Order: sequence, then structure tokens, then C-alpha cells
Amino acid sequence: MARQWRYGWVMTVVGAAVTAAGCGSEAPKLPEVRPVRTVVADPQPIEDDRRAVGEIKARQESDLGFRIGGKLVSRVVDIGVMVKKGDLLARLDEQDTRNRLKSAEADVSAAEAVLTEAQGSEIRLRQLVDTGATTRANYDASLRNLRSAEAKRESARAALALARDQLTYAELKADFDGIITAVGAEPGQVVAVGQMVVRLALPDQKDAVFALAETAFRDRKPNEKPEIVVHLLANPEVVAEGQVREVSPVADSATRTFLVKVTLQSPPAQMRFGSSVVGRLKATTAPVVVLPGVALFEKGGKPAVWVVDAASGSVALRSVTLARFESDRIVVSEGLAKGDIVVTAGVNRLREGQKVRLADASRP
Repeated sequence: MARQWRYGWVMTVVGAAVTAAGCGSEAPKLPEVRPVRTVVADPQPIEDDRRAVGEIKARQESDLGFRIGGKLVSRVVDIGVMVKKGDLLARLDEQDTRNRLKSAEADVSAAEAVLTEAQGSEIRLRQLVDTGATTRANYDASLRNLRSAEAKRESARAALALARDQLTYAELKADFDGIITAVGAEPGQVVAVGQMVVRLALPDQKDAVFALAETAFRDRKPNEKPEIVVHLLANPEVVAEGQVREVSPVADSATRTFLVKVTLQSPPAQMRFGSSVVGRLKATTAPVVVLPGVALFEKGGKPAVWVVDAASGSVALRSVTLARFESDRIVVSEGLAKGDIVVTAGVNRLREGQKVRLADASRP
């Protein structure tokens, strides 16, 4: 029994010695090498892909209304109707204007009768004053009445002409060839002077109108009028080119955006008034590097990317300047040179000086 105990004690001591010897000779742990996906930076000019949604509007559009107020008895046109210059558009009730015309005609007749009497009186008194049968004062009074009668006749004639004009104002006619784009009154409605009854637009002159934020003008010269490519939102194959014609100098009080009007050159017939369109600058940028959005990191609160040192196989964080963000990519304007290897996947698990293995290296 004592022999067995001594044997077990010896084996325990030997085992502990062997274990201690094994721990002392353990190999050092190798640094972790992470596989990453990369792209090789190659700055190239790209199309300026900033877009805006707007609508098609008439370049020249006029709100037409009556020059007198009254009850609208008929409107002979509706939205979408093509009209010629001089065509009848709407008519007011003419009863009041016809009555004023009759009254003006009667006033003219009365004024002419008074003038005729004053002329006869002036002739008689002139003859009498020459013979000394009446006084000079009586003749001067008759002459004064004659001048007054002449003035009243002219006033009555002017009122008659105005009454005739007002009768014609009861009819609203087209000022130019165009298309009706809106109506503002219905038959039976009493309209005021100048109230819009129909809106008339030139059909062949169209503008694409956009509401843009102030940032859209950040890199543009004050008097620059760039070319724009416009296509229908519902059908990108319907395309027209145009040029910026007007930029509003004042922002909209509600949206804080600026109205930009683009004159379209030979727009297709499918671009009807009110159609939604998408506009894009017809221009290219300075050489930039386009990267996937997942490549973006942060350094000191500023944008940065991980760049691989090909010689050491490690990564370093480099600050970059972004031209703009897009839905699934970023556009880098400064900070990267041709040939730089940029990490595009696994950026959140990297640290400064991290050893990496390139899973692939391609151009963006």
C-alpha cells in the first residue's frame, strides 16, 4: 500500500514538471490579418448627376378677364381648347350696358337741341347789338350760353363713345392664338372687373420649372446659364434639352426654394402643360473618385476612408473631401490619388495599422 502511494506521488510530480516545461515553450501568437474588399482609385470626370423634379409650364401665359363687372351668361371654351386671335371666349349680360348706351344717346340728342337753340339766340343778339337794339351784356350772355352748350354736346358724345365701348367689353375675346389652360368662372356667376375668367397660353413655347434649394447654386457663377437635359418622369425616353432662362432672386417664403425656369428647345408633344419632369445638368465634374457608400468612415468628425499600404499590407485612415452624397455612393473630390487602394467592405472592424488581405481589387 505504501509502495502504491509513493508511485502515484512520483507520477504527479513528473506530470507537473512536464506541463510546466510545455507552457514555457508555447509559440508567440501571430497578428490577425483581416480579408477586405477594395477598389483602386482612378479619378475621372463624371456627369453631374444632380437632379430635380419640376413641371412643364407655358412661357407666356395670360389671365384674361372682363374690363367691366357683371353676370357671366356664357363661356364658350373649356380647358384644352385651341383658339385663334379674336375668337369669342365668354359673354356678360348686356342689359345694363345697352341701357347705358340708350341713355348716352338721349343725352347727346338733348345736348344737340340745347346747342341749336343757343346758336340761334347768339345770331339774333349779334344782329341786334350791331343795330343798337340790345345791350352788349345781353349778347355776351348768349355767347356764353353757346360755348356752354357746345361743351355739353362734346361731353355727351364722349359718354356715348364710352357706353359703346362698354357694350363691346361685355364680350371677352382672345388676344392671341393659344390654348386654354385654366378657367376661373362659370355661367351664372357675377364676376368683378379684371377677375380671371380663362387663362390663355402659347402652346409652342414651354418652360420646365423647378424649385431648387440654395445649395444647388453653391458652385455656380451668378450669371451662368447652364444647359439642362429634361425628361418626363413617367417616361424617361421622352427627352428635351434646354437652357436656364430665369432664376428667381428671392426665395419662396414657405418652401425657401428658388424658382428656376428652363426654356426647352423643340419639346416633344408628350411634354404637355402640367407634366412632371426630371431635370439634370448637361455638364461633367472635375476628376473625382466614386466609391460605394459603405466605404465612408469618420476621423475627428470628418469624412475619411481606409487606404491600404501595398508595401506593408496595413491600413491607414485618410481624411477626404466629399463633393456630394448620393443614394448608394459617395463622390470624393479631394484626398485620394490615382492608384490608392481603398477599402470598401469591412471598414467598421479595422483599426490603424491593421494587417489586411485583399479579397479583390477592382476599379470603381
